[in-house]
Amino acid sequence: MALSDLFSNVHLLLRWIHVFAGIVWIGHLYFFNFVNIPFQGTIAADVKKTVNPQLMARALWWFRWGAMVTFLAGLLLFTQLYMYGAGDGFGPSELFMGADGITGRAIWILMGMVFGTIMWFNVWFIIWPAQQKILPAVRDGSAVDPALPKRAAMASRVNTYLSGPMLFGMLAANHYGGVNTITLVVATALGLFAIWWSYKTASKVGKSV
Repeated sequence: MALSDLFSNVHLLLRWIHVFAGIVWIGHLYFFNFVNIPFQGTIAADVKKTVNPQLMARALWWFRWGAMVTFLAGLLLFTQLYMYGAGDGFGPSELFMGADGITGRAIWILMGMVFGTIMWFNVWFIIWPAQQKILPAVRDGSAVDPALPKRAAMASRVNTYLSGPMLFGMLAANHYGGVNTITLVVATALGLFAIWWSYKTASKVGKSV
């Protein structure tokens, strides 16, 4: 039998939106860093002039709006679960604050939220503004300020590394719960290692079938 209370149904809808948009966002982030960057080094300048403005304009639309929807749906989910109690109104819920203080679950989700917020900021206030200047210049064949690609690439690389431990924070809140310094360090280290390995592998794959 389906649940009939509004709280549960809104929660499911928000979580679905959050996950769906997150897949769109992080999928494009990984495409840019693990597929497109190695590929760009293999194509000629005249091909880049033709292909990149069209490809990147489309990809960046999904990328930035995936980030925005993920961010907003995540804030709503956090408010519903951690800052609202059914019958009690707004304020820290028992999922956020227990008898011993802030819960392990809340620590995990806050870790994920901090990393995710940094990533969202980088998308909308560093990467996208830079690309708005880079893409027209590439299309017109005019000079590009060399600081712009470097700035965008650095922010994108930071986001890629943050995504590893960010995902631990998002998943551990619901599926692990317990936390201490060691688990946080191990989760962060594993997330960073996974991204480092992916970067190392990205330059090697696709050279032979």
